[in-house]
Amino acid sequence: MTIRLVCLDMAGTTIDEGGVVYDVLRSSVENATGRRVADDVLARWTGTDKHGAITGLLTEIGDDPARADEVFAVFSRRLDEAYAATQATLFHGVRKAVRSLRSHGVKVALQTGYTLEVAAPLLDAVGWRIGHDIDAIATADDVSASRPAPYLVFRTMEATGVRSVDEVLVAGDTPNDLGAGHNAGARYVVGVLTGAADAVQLGRHPHTHLLPGVADIPALLAEAGELPAGG
Repeated sequence: MTIRLVCLDMAGTTIDEGGVVYDVLRSSVENATGRRVADDVLARWTGTDKHGAITGLLTEIGDDPARADEVFAVFSRRLDEAYAATQATLFHGVRKAVRSLRSHGVKVALQTGYTLEVAAPLLDAVGWRIGHDIDAIATADDVSASRPAPYLVFRTMEATGVRSVDEVLVAGDTPNDLGAGHNAGARYVVGVLTGAADAVQLGRHPHTHLLPGVADIPALLAEAGELPAGG
């Protein structure tokens, strides 16, 4: 059995946007409610869709979750402004790693708790095109439930024609990313240390490997004999 699909989270895993999304998420909720969002509360909602995160945060801090639409509208506007002022880049070694995987016939897909409206400008910022630099993307618009539900992973499998979870590696920087990979039954569930959580935090959640970053995935698969024969 070889890996045919590497399914990567976006912000914090593949794309370095400086952690802006969680700064904006926290401040949007705090400004709207006048209540503090503690670090451990915020951490529980990293890696999931942002409307759901806002609903969850409002509930946890004792505010009215029915305000989620209102707060999400503010969050979306502020995130657009923040990203316009931030130069998003790929993490070191990611571009080379993705090229290497694809040269071996491995499909590479992104999956994210962002809507496509937010994700598309990030792809533009790093100069990636679907079908040219990566094979597919699944966003929060595409599924009925975000992470830790497995549906984003399944959507990338559908988009790339991969039918068996034994041929899938899922990687991300948050516990919810790992939860999605685990719930999907992926052969590899890899936590990377470039984003929202450290090794101790990620180590508490189901995973097969913890790596410094996405750049280390080709070597992991090569050493395990999990790469298809390719270019």
